Amino acid sequence: MSKFPQKIHIVGSVGSGKTTLAREMTVQLTVPHYELDNMMWKRSPDGDVRRSEKLRRQILQDITSRESWIIEGVHTADWIEESLRQADLIIWLTPAPRVHNIRIAKRYLRQITGLEKANYTPSFRMFLKMFKWNRYFEKSNKPYIYDAFSKYGDKVMLVENKADVEAFIRNLNHTKAS
Repeated sequence: MSKFPQKIHIVGSVGSGKTTLAREMTVQLTVPHYELDNMMWKRSPDGDVRRSEKLRRQILQDITSRESWIIEGVHTADWIEESLRQADLIIWLTPAPRVHNIRIAKRYLRQITGLEKANYTPSFRMFLKMFKWNRYFEKSNKPYIYDAFSKYGDKVMLVENKADVEAFIRNLNHTKAS
C-alpha cells in the first residue's frame, strides 16, 4: 500500500490556490487531476451550459471509482459528497481574503493577455463576479464547511498560507522518496 494519499479532494474559494496545488500534486504523485467546474459545466465555444445534478453525479462517480484522483473545486453542494467520503485526504485552502483578491486580479490580467488559459471566456463581468463569489464564500460557505467537514475528522487538512502548501509538497516528496 502506498504511503501517500491516492484520493484527494481540494476545496477553497476562488483564488485560494486549488488548481495550482492540484497541478503540483499531480506531478508529484502521478495522480490525475479533475476540476469540479468541468463537471458542473459543459464547455463549448458558444458558452457554458450547466449540467443536471444527475449527470454531475454520474461524472463524479466515474472519477471516484478510479484507483486514484485529485478533485478540486469551490463546490460544496450535496453532489460532491461522494468524493469527500472516499477521499483519503481533504485539503481545505483558507488564505486570507485579501490574498484571494490579489490572486483573482493577477489571474484576470494573465488571462486577458493570453498568458494563462481559462476554462471560460475571461471578461470584466466574470472578474467582478469572482469577488462577489468570494464574499459569499466567506460569509456563507466557510461556516457551512467548518460544520459539514467536521465528520471527516483527521482526513481534513486546513491550509492557511503558501508556506503550509510548500511544507506539504516537501513532505509529499519526502514520503514518495522513502
